[in-house]
Amino acid sequence: MTWEWETFPDFLDALERRPRAIDIAAQIAHHPLRVYVMGERAIRLEAARPDDIAEMRRLTVEALHAGAFGFTTSRTDSHKTPVGEMVPSRYAASEELLGIGSALGDVGAGAFGMNSDFDDEVDELAWLTRLAKETRRPVWFLLTDRYEDPERWRRLLAAVHAARAEGAHLTAQIAGRPIGVMLGIGTALNPFSVRPSYRQLDGLSIPEQRRRLRDPALRRRILNEKPSAEEVSRLAQFRQLITTRWDKFFVMGDPPDYEPSEEASVAAIAAREGRTPDEVAYDYLTETENRYLFFPVVNYVCGDHEPIREMLTDSGTLLGLSDGGAHCASIIDAGVPTYMLLHWGRDRRRGPRLPLELLVKRQTSETANFFGLHDRGRLTPGLRADINLIDFDGLRLYQPELVNDLPAGGRRFVQRVDGYVATFLAGTPTFERGEHTGALPGRLVRAGHIH
Repeated sequence: MTWEWETFPDFLDALERRPRAIDIAAQIAHHPLRVYVMGERAIRLEAARPDDIAEMRRLTVEALHAGAFGFTTSRTDSHKTPVGEMVPSRYAASEELLGIGSALGDVGAGAFGMNSDFDDEVDELAWLTRLAKETRRPVWFLLTDRYEDPERWRRLLAAVHAARAEGAHLTAQIAGRPIGVMLGIGTALNPFSVRPSYRQLDGLSIPEQRRRLRDPALRRRILNEKPSAEEVSRLAQFRQLITTRWDKFFVMGDPPDYEPSEEASVAAIAAREGRTPDEVAYDYLTETENRYLFFPVVNYVCGDHEPIREMLTDSGTLLGLSDGGAHCASIIDAGVPTYMLLHWGRDRRRGPRLPLELLVKRQTSETANFFGLHDRGRLTPGLRADINLIDFDGLRLYQPELVNDLPAGGRRFVQRVDGYVATFLAGTPTFERGEHTGALPGRLVRAGHIH
């Protein structure tokens, strides 16, 4: 990575200089902002002083004027540093967030977004509602169901509608399928990567790891070991469940099944075959290449997609939550837009489907309207001709695969798809039958500078 920027306006200028196949936009993030202003005090999770808040607010105003589409923050144990510490914004006080968020009201632009554990639901919802009312700007938070609190999402969604009744533009951003991690050899995490003998293979190629893992002596040693408590403690809250919830590990086929039945779980397979779940998982992953277990971290409490369907049909939600690259060696949600059409519009078998028109609207005009992208999102004369021509009957989503195409040989998941006849960006053909045409008409879109 080349560091060509210091300020957020500098960052946008650096983004603008790079050619690309799609349009992009940016929001200013709390973590780098807080560390930039507070230094080590932010990393030590100290409270922001009034002068810190004022400076973060000033820089947020600067970012919004430069074209940021909003501000985002994190107040969840799901986000930790590589050594297991909480991220700088985890315990930021509501006074800090209200102070920074007031910048959106003064500028009259941008959306405020947050991922939160809602440690104190009443307090969290109160200041979010206050922020939305005072700034008259959209405020959103991420909403999923959780194993330890199955009714949480219903309470929070009811709170969204209560806030809207008070005139607050509060919205729950949701996912269209379970958010889950892929677990296999070479991925960032698997059920055995927190065991000492497995860690000795770190740094080896995937084929070499698989070869060594198939050695009977190493297999016995790893299966006899207990997960390292220290390694587990470094993991995000939900990922810690990889050591216990064998009933939520599912074998992933091709095409992948993101609404698997209980019979496909490692626990069920182990019970049928008279083996331990550890043995089933280990042998499945090491038997051949491209074997992965799917662990739905959230949005699979009931073992089906009914809660997701209810969220998708609720007027208080915005479809968008997915992970297309932040955890690139363990999560791959880049295929979610296709999955929405494929699963919910055509192939779902374990419950009702949804109208195709709704699925398209939720991924186009609704998102564009929410974030102020008024020049796109509809097939209307005068708007940008951003168009996907899709062979609906020919849509197919393939099992994710690991590739080594990042700088320094870094790994990431990709997920291939069939069925896109052509893609146009502002009328320019960029992809035909899944192949890039070579055109790079994409640009940085700046809020307030849309033509």
